[in-house]
Amino acid sequence: MTDTTTVTAATLAVPGALLHYEVRGAGPLIALIGAPMDAAAFAPLADLLATDHTVLTSDPRGANRSTIEDRDADSTPEIRADDLARLLTHLDAGPAVVLGSSGGAVTTLALVQARPDLLHTAIAHEPPLINLLDDRDEVRAATDDMCATYLGGDHLGAWRKFMANANIELPPGVLEHMFGDDRDPKTLAGEHFWFAHELRPSTYWNPDLHVLRSSPVRIVAGIGDASTGQECDRTTTALAARLGIEPTLFPGGHTGFVDDPQTFVVRLRAVLDEN
Repeated sequence: MTDTTTVTAATLAVPGALLHYEVRGAGPLIALIGAPMDAAAFAPLADLLATDHTVLTSDPRGANRSTIEDRDADSTPEIRADDLARLLTHLDAGPAVVLGSSGGAVTTLALVQARPDLLHTAIAHEPPLINLLDDRDEVRAATDDMCATYLGGDHLGAWRKFMANANIELPPGVLEHMFGDDRDPKTLAGEHFWFAHELRPSTYWNPDLHVLRSSPVRIVAGIGDASTGQECDRTTTALAARLGIEPTLFPGGHTGFVDDPQTFVVRLRAVLDEN
């Protein structure tokens, strides 16, 4: 956070959950949405946008500071889209731009389907919609195996399978550093919830392509320029083809906005200016 950026943190009660959200800046509203990624991951990008935007970030239900009443209930794209709709309505500053990444991109598409009145631009950055793939059966089987591995107690083994399935290569030792079991209990609880109740509902979600194609909302299918050949490159390319639009390249990989927010924000602003 820069010295001049003021962040207002609050909570909003929604059906079955209490959502932590943060607002910074002033100007047109842009929401930065992840799943399972929380508000903290978007903070550097949010600070850069806050010079001329009101920026909303939040922890999705069941992650970090957003609590849920039933930890055995699934977090579906429709439920998270309803959460986001309630946040946007609560702020009463729209229609908004919504940038959703990964599972948050699926949330964003579900919001376009359910509440197109709340946003004018939806940037779906690498949504993992594996049902759009020709080899969906194999990818779904690998996803089921990965979740079973995690829930069976082999956390690192599950993350190794996750990276292999996503075609993401990490340097030696990075996986162990990122996902070893010596992390804080809240992080591990959120991770368990994701593997048990969020990953499959998000990646197995079937978008209503007719509704998306006919929506008044501008939809951008974003792909990291370093994601070539990865699973989310394939899913986003498939989504763009079905919507009849060209994919839009952003700098970096699946988490380019985290790895280099300064470069990412330049491209994001250019994409917004194209509207």
